[in-house]
Amino acid sequence: MVKFTGIGFPVLYLVRSLILLCLVENVLSGFTSSFIRSEWPSMDIPLDSAEFAAPEGYDPPQQVHITQGDYDGKAVIVSWVTVIEPGSTEVLYGKSNEYDLSAHGTVTNYTYYKYTSGYIHHCILSGLEYNTKYYYKIGTESSAREFWFVTPPELGADASYTFGIIGDLGQTYNSLSTLDHYMNTRGQTVLFVGDLSYADRYQDNDGNRWDSWGRFIEKSVAYQPWIWSAGNHDIEYRPDLGEFSTFKAYLHRYTTPHISSKSSSPLWYAVRRASAHIIVLSSFSPFVKYTPQWLWLRNELKQVDREKTPWLIVIMHSPLYNSNSAHYMEGESMRAAFESWFVQFKIDLIFAGHVHAYERSYRVSNINYNITVGNCYPVPDKSAPVYITVGDGGNQEGLASRFLEPQPEYSAYREASYGHAVLELKNRTHAFYHWIRNDDGKSVPTDQVVFHNQYWASSPRRRLKKNQPNRQISLVATY
Repeated sequence: MVKFTGIGFPVLYLVRSLILLCLVENVLSGFTSSFIRSEWPSMDIPLDSAEFAAPEGYDPPQQVHITQGDYDGKAVIVSWVTVIEPGSTEVLYGKSNEYDLSAHGTVTNYTYYKYTSGYIHHCILSGLEYNTKYYYKIGTESSAREFWFVTPPELGADASYTFGIIGDLGQTYNSLSTLDHYMNTRGQTVLFVGDLSYADRYQDNDGNRWDSWGRFIEKSVAYQPWIWSAGNHDIEYRPDLGEFSTFKAYLHRYTTPHISSKSSSPLWYAVRRASAHIIVLSSFSPFVKYTPQWLWLRNELKQVDREKTPWLIVIMHSPLYNSNSAHYMEGESMRAAFESWFVQFKIDLIFAGHVHAYERSYRVSNINYNITVGNCYPVPDKSAPVYITVGDGGNQEGLASRFLEPQPEYSAYREASYGHAVLELKNRTHAFYHWIRNDDGKSVPTDQVVFHNQYWASSPRRRLKKNQPNRQISLVATY
């Protein structure tokens, strides 16, 4: 990893930086930002605000959102809500707004204590072509609404693609700032690391705040997929209200393509997109040895083809490495369960949320942990992933401003500010990463890094493989 000055920085600077990296990549020296916010309190936007306005017409589709609908990016799940009656489950779609294709979906609803949801529709559009713009239409007559999306490039080691990373978003003015700033980037798909609406912060887990959140994010997620993972605020286990099931609203509203990756639960699954293999884990579902999630992850890691999708990315909610006093050590049990696999399979990046601050680690591992003989500290490990906490979307609980001191050696950068991240996969060897702070309403690039792919950049034989596009950039990293 190496810091750079921004998007489009001179190639000469990259060369010098990579030479410097050869000399200092094993030196650990972290940085804690002293930035202090002065405005924008953590306050939810009122329900009658324009950001939550329902579309006009009689019972029009609202809360429209899409996600990947299969394993390889050739399908999309379109979801929406109608409030008054079920209406049509049909989606018209095509490469133009003449809509020469159609698909029919399902409709469901649920009750939560005294709240009854609208009619929730899910429809899979399959057999799509890669790298193609599709238009789609839902609803009927004057209440019909039209949107579009672009499918990813065909799976391939050098398929460039840009992901946004957002977590713990909520629906405050800070959340709005995060969403607007992300929409001004070149992000093509969001990796969402859990905690969606924060409806559980309201009396009786007010389901209306799930509805307002769905309308709030529609301006982004109706046009590009968000890859979902669940957080603790999405559990909504309330036996005092007679609600004994978990993730009820989340599972009804935000479906995932878990079956295509042979998962037994929509809470953990995998998708492949462009040059990335993305694994979604559930921090709040059983994951110890022999549980369904543990067995599924063991099998899924064996299915990864780094020749085709070299970038291996994991998203979850609770961070495994966290030097903030908030939620400190809460990810330790999952780290103990999975870290050895993460190192063995050379996972590139692990994104998490939960802690309402930002933190990035060096490549470290604690797989030799042994409390009996005293081996209990993370050490530099070139095979380990980088752990990044992006739980700073803007929710009403506020920032986690108390970092533990001294800063641990594994921690590279940390700051208690709202923001989001962007990951640009350039080719099989390099990715550009940016964390962008919401500086009291302004978008400020702050932590910027070049990541080298764990599979390709570590092997001269692989880097020099014939027929590799973008060779000029890739060969710079030969060391």
